[in-house]
Formats: sequence, structure tokens, C-alpha cells
Amino acid sequence: MSQVTDAGDVIPDGSRVIEVRVAELRQLFNAIDPSPFHERDLDPRAEEFIVGWATDLPDDAALALLVHLDRSPGRPDEAAILRDAIHEFFGQRAAVTRRRLRELLRRGRVSLVIALAFLAVSVAAGDLLAAYAPESRVAGILREGFLIGGWVAMWRPIEVFLYDWWPIRAEARHCDRLAAMPVRIRYKVEAPLDAWRSDWPEQPAAHAAAARAAASPPAAG
Repeated sequence: MSQVTDAGDVIPDGSRVIEVRVAELRQLFNAIDPSPFHERDLDPRAEEFIVGWATDLPDDAALALLVHLDRSPGRPDEAAILRDAIHEFFGQRAAVTRRRLRELLRRGRVSLVIALAFLAVSVAAGDLLAAYAPESRVAGILREGFLIGGWVAMWRPIEVFLYDWWPIRAEARHCDRLAAMPVRIRYKVEAPLDAWRSDWPEQPAAHAAAARAAASPPAAG
């Protein structure tokens, strides 16, 4: 039986656990981003999988992420780095979503002012036509046309304030939940001991300094 070991945050009892399996941690992150993977955006497929799983869970459920990693443990801080990277990603997504919501509401307010002004002008124009030609059939048709046009102009602000804003707000709150969830790694320890270097090809500074010191010849006495 394959041996496993865990590292990272403690997953509280009762949490709804989102489980992901990868061979390397870097598979979770966008491969075309030149930044170190712990500073990259999530891979679109990984993001879609995590968000899709979380969306299927109740809104009040406590979430947690368990990453099954098909290699042995590597750097002692990699679970913390993974958690911080995921929290940062979804925290940024929440901030971007709220900016989008504010922009939508701003446009909605502007649209509402314009639509109300257009409606008022349309009604006034229709009333003028009715007053100047009360028996004219053409004037009656034009009046109805002005009135319909005025109410059609109201559709966009009505759409914003009745329908468009709440899915965006729900998305932001959803990202907040993902940005706060515990993250844990479950390793497969039967993998080669140095497999972690594919994720962390560079040596940490302290390890590199120690390696250079060990490789240097002793100073002459």
C-alpha cells in the first residue's frame, strides 16, 4: 500500500473538502506566467475545477482544499507557500469582482438618470402632440411611440438593479470563501526523494550558501 504523509493547515471537522490530484505543484498554476509558481495565477483548468466543485456545495459550508501530490515531501514551507498563493489568487479575484460590481452599479446609475430624462422628454413630447392635435390619428400613434420608447430606455437600468448585480456579488463572496479556506497537501512518499526539485529547481538562499561553503576549500592555516 502506498504510504502518504500530510502537511499544511488543519482541516476542521465538518469542512467540505475540495480534492485535487497533481503530479507536481506547478501543474496548479499558469504555465505561461514567467513568475515563480507561488506568485502566478492558477491554471484555468485548476481554477475551473476548484470553483466548480465549491459552487456545487452549500453557500454556508466551510470549505477546505486537499491537494493530493504524487511525489514525496519537499521544502518544509511548500504547504504554506501553496496556501498563500491560493489565498492571494482568490483574494485578488474577489477584489476584481467587487470593482466590476462597483463599475456596473455606476453605469446603472448613469443609465437610470439618462433613461428617466428620456422618459420625461418622451412623455412631454407625446402630451404636446396630443394637445396640439387631439383628434389626429397620426399624433396618437406618435404619442404611443414616444411613450413606448421612453419605457424601453428604462430597461437597461432595470436590468442592472434587478438582475445583473446579485450574481456578481455572489461571485465575490464565493471568492472570499475560497481565499480563506485551509489548504493541505497529502504526499505520496514512495516517489523519489528528490522529485520535489521539479517544482523548486532553484535552491533556497540559505541552502545555496551552505552548499557553496561546503564546496569551498578550507582556508590555509
